[in-house]
Amino acid sequence: MFKLSKKPKAGRSSQLKAKPSSETKQSQDDTSDVTQLLGVTIAAINTTKDLVPIALVQGILGTIANILTIAQSAVKNKSDFQAIAVKCETIRDILHRATKDATEDDLRGSLGHALSQLNKSVNSMNSEAASKIEQKFWQKIFSVTIDRDQITQWEKDLDRVIALFNFEAIAGMGIDMKYVKKTLELMGNIPSMNAPKNYQIEPPSRPAMLYGRDDLVAELTNLVINDEHLALIGPGGMGKSSVAKAILHEPLIIEKFADRRFFVTYDGLDPSTITFETFMTRFARCLGIEIAGTEPVRQISTFLRSASALVVLDNAETFEEASALSVLGDIPQAIAELANIPGVILVLTSRSRRNAPNVQWITKDIPPLDSSSAQAVFFQIYQHASCRKAEEDIKGLLKELDFHPLSINILANAAQQNGWSPTTLLKRWSNLRSKVLDGGKGKLQSLSDTMQLSLSSPSVQNLGEDGLRVLAVIAFLPQGLNENLASDLLSSLPQIDAMCDVLCMQSLIYRQDNFLKVLAPIRHYVRDSLQAPDSACLQEIRDFYYHTVTSCLEGRNQYADIIISDYLNIEHIVAFNLANIPDSPEETYHTCWQFLKCLQWHFPRPTTLTPVISNIVENPSTWTLKARCLSNLAQLYQTLSQHAEAIQAFLAAEALYLTAGDPEGMGNCLITRADLLRCQGRFIQSRNLLEDLQHSDSWESLSEIMKARAWYFLDTARMYTFTVPADALFVKSSDDRFWDLQFKILHGLAKFYHGGDAAQVHAHLEDLFMQHAGTGDARSLEDILEGLAEVASREGRLSEAMDILQKIVEMDGQSAEGALWSTVRKAHVVSKQGDYNLARELIRTASEPFQFFALRSARTFIHKSYGSACIELTAGEWDRAESYFTATIEACDMQSNLMFKAFSIRGLGEIAFVHSNFALATQRFKETQLLCAEMGVPPQYLYSCAPFYTLQDKFKGWSVFLAGLLPFTNDTK
Repeated sequence: MFKLSKKPKAGRSSQLKAKPSSETKQSQDDTSDVTQLLGVTIAAINTTKDLVPIALVQGILGTIANILTIAQSAVKNKSDFQAIAVKCETIRDILHRATKDATEDDLRGSLGHALSQLNKSVNSMNSEAASKIEQKFWQKIFSVTIDRDQITQWEKDLDRVIALFNFEAIAGMGIDMKYVKKTLELMGNIPSMNAPKNYQIEPPSRPAMLYGRDDLVAELTNLVINDEHLALIGPGGMGKSSVAKAILHEPLIIEKFADRRFFVTYDGLDPSTITFETFMTRFARCLGIEIAGTEPVRQISTFLRSASALVVLDNAETFEEASALSVLGDIPQAIAELANIPGVILVLTSRSRRNAPNVQWITKDIPPLDSSSAQAVFFQIYQHASCRKAEEDIKGLLKELDFHPLSINILANAAQQNGWSPTTLLKRWSNLRSKVLDGGKGKLQSLSDTMQLSLSSPSVQNLGEDGLRVLAVIAFLPQGLNENLASDLLSSLPQIDAMCDVLCMQSLIYRQDNFLKVLAPIRHYVRDSLQAPDSACLQEIRDFYYHTVTSCLEGRNQYADIIISDYLNIEHIVAFNLANIPDSPEETYHTCWQFLKCLQWHFPRPTTLTPVISNIVENPSTWTLKARCLSNLAQLYQTLSQHAEAIQAFLAAEALYLTAGDPEGMGNCLITRADLLRCQGRFIQSRNLLEDLQHSDSWESLSEIMKARAWYFLDTARMYTFTVPADALFVKSSDDRFWDLQFKILHGLAKFYHGGDAAQVHAHLEDLFMQHAGTGDARSLEDILEGLAEVASREGRLSEAMDILQKIVEMDGQSAEGALWSTVRKAHVVSKQGDYNLARELIRTASEPFQFFALRSARTFIHKSYGSACIELTAGEWDRAESYFTATIEACDMQSNLMFKAFSIRGLGEIAFVHSNFALATQRFKETQLLCAEMGVPPQYLYSCAPFYTLQDKFKGWSVFLAGLLPFTNDTK
């Protein structure tokens, strides 16, 4: 029967709280001392675990550390574990001495038997302790009391096993017998002896596989030799520790520091529980000294002052994170004091950038591997018989990992150990992504474990859920987060900048070109294992980018900069919404085609939206929306000179517009497709397409402007094919001012191209220019000036032609396209004037000022290459001319451009003719003749509508061939 105790009076309760009994205080002090002892012992055991070479011993030490960690963190009666802690420290010392130079072969004798028995005992202890904790955990009791009898039994088990490590078992290992006596003395077996104060600690060996780091190691070694303190920074798995170990074994380092090269690792410690004493004890033990009493910094300083020393502080983020706590301010102060000792050089490896202040660190970010080194590492581990056949695919896979060293190592080992073929490996990666990179336990075998180390750091934990939200967003966006727009994109997170600073400080993200990014393995881990960006964040990002696209299309040019900087992110958001949101609102479809238009105008380049647009489900509500996306995609392709893709998209859009009952949309796509065929020199196809449109049921439904466009491009095709007299071309009038002026310009030029009076055409164009000079219609004015330049050039007034072309280049509001082609045409004219060097320079620099043409390489290349060929032909540089003509032909084959291919083959024929190789000349000219037939252009009028591209009259091979003269049938070569 339970009795309720009386509630103490407030005064008495207060008095009890203010003044604990001496017994309580003593108990608290004892617990504190044991907690500190446990922490120091755990740290020492983890250090030794990293140094011993035998896997079994590493496992034993890891299990012992886990037992002590349970006692430290989850057991109430910690004071009862003091003897256990002392015995574990004894075991650590024995194992370190007994196995530091041992190999697996040494485990076959009595030493192996002793280790086996010890392994069984500690595993049993660990299981029993963990079981008690687990039982209480499910009862929501987070600390337990372990029976004193149980602890006593564990002590006896340890004594029994330690006894197995007798002189016979370890004599063959070259152990100092005095040291053995000392360890046995700690158990009370023999009389006391003097313990050594320090002993030599060998640094860890140089990593066996360290590819692509030679230059980096050499650079860092040089800095160390010149007495610089280094901070090697990077995310987990980048190879910071490996680089540091390599530095320790460089000849110059060995020469300078001899046996005073130390590697202090803080791996395995919990930043939230590390104490200053733990930090200093581990530091001292890795130096090979034992701290006695207080003032550890003074004792370590005394040791280091005796001679030059190089000390690596590995996994420094552990204590750097701890030093952020107010009670641990002594750690950075101690590091600064040690760094100021003459002859002492510190090299620090860390995921964190919160390096100790008051030390003049040279910070070096450890980069990923280069492509060749990444492959060398991978194929050194993965040696499947057919791996070389899939080398390119694997190279692409390694690139997907951003050449991250740990990920490459884990992936290669997984493939090798599982016997995966290259095909299976690629399939596993495609299906599982980051899950493939969890090959084992521990940060060196698992991407998850190394990521959890970073995510569990106090700094990241302090960010709470918002920190993970930001990380998820950065991993979701292909370009990362635009730092300049972060507060606009995620307006619900007012501390976004501070959170990004913390994530960057912990090397979870990095800054590059104003963007906050993540390495590919981190991105895959975040996407696979953490939550996706929440709907609120995605909505904010979508709203901002959609508003940007709409504003840019409305002519607000400041938004064009965002289109250019964030284009991959924008198209990713659009693609995500189209593909993942059923019944996407019309806003997303509108943003899709508007974004494609913005790309075409401001930043033409390929887009990843093509498959997403193709996969839009077709129904009455989406026919027109999808068609508009396809037509704008086609126009982007056209701008990029990807004509086959443009035609395919136009055809798909035309069909959808017809299905939706929108003849105007269909007509716009069809007319644009016809003009695209005209640009390729496919005049017959272009003409037939437009004539069919005029005879279709849709013709009468088209607007007058659309009909004007159709007539304009139809007459253009007829002009090139000479199927209609010039007087009958471009005679339509239009209520639209632009198209009416275009008809008048081309009507005059058609007469000129077909052999009309040049003076009359010149006067006609001059009148048009004067009438419209103040209208601001830059495109039409450029067309008029171009026509005047063509007339002047054909009439031999080359200087006048040059002046007119220069005027186009300099016109206010001139288009980049007009300036580019005018510069190329200037080069043609200059070459005819005989200044070949200036002509070459004009060709070379033609597109440099216009980044708009950065990806219009095919079309730009054809014009520039043909221009260069004509210049070299005129200059008599036959070999160079032949090379340029050949290159132009190859580009024309890629672009299906018949006209410039015909021009270039004719040029090769002229070179053969000059060399009296009439058979080859005949072959070239016949090829040209066949192309003329395919285009629908009469051979004698090949250059009539392109006067700037004609060759000089001195090249007569083509005209002689057309006249059927004898040299072509009597080859003298």
